[in-house]
Parts: sequence; C-alpha cells; structure tokens
Amino acid sequence: MRNYSQFYINGAWVDPITPRLLDVINPATEQSAGQISLGSAADVDAAARAARAAFAGYSQTSVAQRVALLERVIAEYQKRYADMAAAITEEMGAPAMLAQKAQAAMGIGHLQSALGVLKHYAFSELRGSTLVTKEPIGVCGLITPWNWPINQIACKVAPALAVGCTMVLKPSEIAPFSARIWTEILDAAGVPAGVFNLVNGDGPTVGAAIASHPEIDMVSFTGSTRAGIEVARNAAPSVKRVHQELGGKSPNILLPDADFKRAVTAGVRGVMNNSGQSCNAPTRMLVPKERMDEVLAIAKAVAESTTVGAPDSGAALGPVISATQWGKIQALIEQGIREGATLVAGGPGKPAGLETGYYVKPTVFGHVHNQMTVAREEIFGPVLVVLGYDSVDEAVAIGNDTPYGLAAYVSGTDPELTRSVAARLRAGQVNLNSAAPDLMAPFGGFKQSGNGREWGEHAFGEFLEVKAVLGYAPAAPKPVAPAAA
Repeated sequence: MRNYSQFYINGAWVDPITPRLLDVINPATEQSAGQISLGSAADVDAAARAARAAFAGYSQTSVAQRVALLERVIAEYQKRYADMAAAITEEMGAPAMLAQKAQAAMGIGHLQSALGVLKHYAFSELRGSTLVTKEPIGVCGLITPWNWPINQIACKVAPALAVGCTMVLKPSEIAPFSARIWTEILDAAGVPAGVFNLVNGDGPTVGAAIASHPEIDMVSFTGSTRAGIEVARNAAPSVKRVHQELGGKSPNILLPDADFKRAVTAGVRGVMNNSGQSCNAPTRMLVPKERMDEVLAIAKAVAESTTVGAPDSGAALGPVISATQWGKIQALIEQGIREGATLVAGGPGKPAGLETGYYVKPTVFGHVHNQMTVAREEIFGPVLVVLGYDSVDEAVAIGNDTPYGLAAYVSGTDPELTRSVAARLRAGQVNLNSAAPDLMAPFGGFKQSGNGREWGEHAFGEFLEVKAVLGYAPAAPKPVAPAAA
C-alpha cells in the first residue's frame, strides 16, 4: 500500500493544511492500492506563493543552467524508470509492457525533446532597432489527466522548466502515483525550491483554485471538454492565458485505394490501445460503403483476437480506469445497440473469466451513421464505430462533422490524394498511413478539442510572453549628401 499523504511545496514534503484522505483504487483488482490527500484552496495558495517567490530567480537563469537541470532530471528519471512503469500499472491497470514501453517512455521522451529544443531555441531577435524577446510567462498551473499520466505531466513540466517558468501541478486524483515518482525525480535532480510544486486534489476544489488563483499567470489543462470549459470560466476573471487539450472523436478515413487488411487492422488496434483511453484514438472508421462487409470481417477478427486480462498476464488490454468509466462505456454500448448500429464484436458486460476488475470487451459497431450517439460522443473505451461513405468528398464531410478536432487519420496508396484529404480535415494532427508518433510534432486540437499546442518546439510558446524593446539598437545614421562642387 502506498501512502502519499503529503504535498511538495517550496522544495519540501509538507502535510496538507486540512487533512482529507482518498483511497486510490487499482482498477484491475477493485481494491485500494494506497492513499493520497485531497488538497484545498489554502494548499494551492501556499504552492502558488512559493512558485511566485521562486520565479524572480529562476526566470533569470541562463540557458546553460536550464540545460544542465534538464540533463540531471533525465538522469534521475532513468534511475527511476522501473518505478515509474510499476506506478502506472498499479494506478491505472496498464499492461506491464504498455507501461514500460509506451507510458513511462513518453515521460523521458518529452524531457529529451525539451532539452534538444532548448539548446537551439531563439529567445530573442533584433528587428531593425527593436529587440523582440520571448520571456517566461510566470507561474503556471498544470492540471493533468489519468489516461496517459506521465506523458501529460512531462509534456507540460518539461517545456515550462526549459523556458524558466515556475509551476503548481495537480495530477489526476484517480492516478496520482506516477506524479509522486515524478516529483521525487525532480527533487533528486535539484530543481530549486518553489520552482515545481505538487498539490493533489479534485477538479472542483484544487483545479478550480489553480485556475482562479491571482498569482498563477497561465493554466494548462488536459481533460474533458466539459471540465475544460470550467477551467476557462474560473480563469476568466484574472485574464490569465488558458491552454487546453481536450476531447476527440477522430475520423479514420480509408480511401478506396487503401490496403484494407493493413489499414483496418491498424485502425482497430489504434482504438484498442490503452483500453481505448486515448483522446486521439481513431474511433470513427470511414470506409467505402461497398467495402463495408469486407471491413467488418477484418475488424471482427482483429477485435476478437485482442486479449484482455490482468496487467501481468501478457494481455494486450487491461481494465479501464474506474467503475464510473466502466459504467459510462457500458451505457454507450447499449445505446448503440438501441439506436440500430450493428454489433460486430464485443458488446455489453465483462469478458468471460474477468468478473473482478473494470474490463471491457473489445467492441466494434458497423453500419453506423454519424448522428448516432456512438458516433458523436467520446466513449473513451475500446469501442470502434464503422461508417460508410459514397465518395471521398462525403468522407471528408463526415470526418469534419463533429464538435471535436484533435486528430484524424487517412489511409491510401496515392500520396497526392491522401495529402489532399489531410489538407481538408479540420484537426490539429493528421496521421497518414499509420505513421509513427513524432514527439517534435505539435499536438493539440481545433474546435472543442482545445487551443494551443504541446510537444516539441511549439510547446515552448505556450509558456512564453513576447516583449518588444524599441530603440534597443542605435538607429543607422542617415546618409550625408555630398557637398556641392
């Protein structure tokens, strides 16, 4: 049992001002794996004031000093890599291999990306006699989700540290163990007191206090669109910058010339990965209507061959995060059946032999139209819906017919066609033919999927303000006309 009842404020582990404990449930066992404290607005105030005091000094550190700091953080992360993977498996039921090869790997990947960008980033530029500088925005409030816990922490903290900001982090109270390991890593690396602060808690209390606190200059939030709206509302009175990475219902367009065996297989696996708990999952597969039966046969075979089981069993899918999430997924599956979608694989209930744990059957619906609930709402579970189209123009229209715009996917063998379709899709990131992830590519959404961008160089801009210093350089002397002869 883990006991993480303290917060990390001003470089020290401290007790909460008003103790209030929460059990953290292991979703594979439905049993408590440990406890954390739920913070209050007073704890946020202490952390924000510590971050404000630290900002004066840390914001003036040199690039070389911050490079050295990130290098120390990376070294400490490598020492704790196995601990990080184990924490993620325990807090969210992630299969051991997924936790080791993907979840924990994303943390160190973002640190290394930020380090690489920092070494070459231009923080100032002289334009004529005016100096344009990019300076750290100040104290940052960071609110992160449970589904890729250390990925979302690292992709915010690493660029914020790199550019000279100080911060207060509220990780998800559902999956807080990895945040504790992360904080221990930063402490061991010698991050100066007050630069990084950790306060656990729930959204309505600690999240709201972070978003509204007058000493916090910007807030970066990842989570549901509903919660993102509340963050923006709470931040509005202080006119702070709000960066949001929110939900998605990403289209996956298989063009008529696609390799259907390969594309359907990749699409199904993309949805099932992490038990469907990825905001950019390709959850709406769009296929030519005349190929629907062929596609559903492939999708059924892939879904039914996807193993589900305990994190240490070697299964591809673990449980979903909580009883609440399991119930929401079940309700949406049943809604799909009621609305007339064809259930191709999976369905309601738990997989056979897995009565304990929040396990969901890998589910595929076919013959879906885009006004069905399962095509509109973000299910956040291992559920794929397959829709038919008559023309590529219709496929693009269906793909864009969503309030979200985080990601999109296109498969086809004609590069000119796939690129033209990508250009017409209203999404922050478009993946062609199952391209590998790129940690330097900007990540963020259009429409209700948020605003701003994370990852790589683009992440730095979220944590910087632009200042113009006029008259910084002497004006060039005016040419003197030659004397008359």
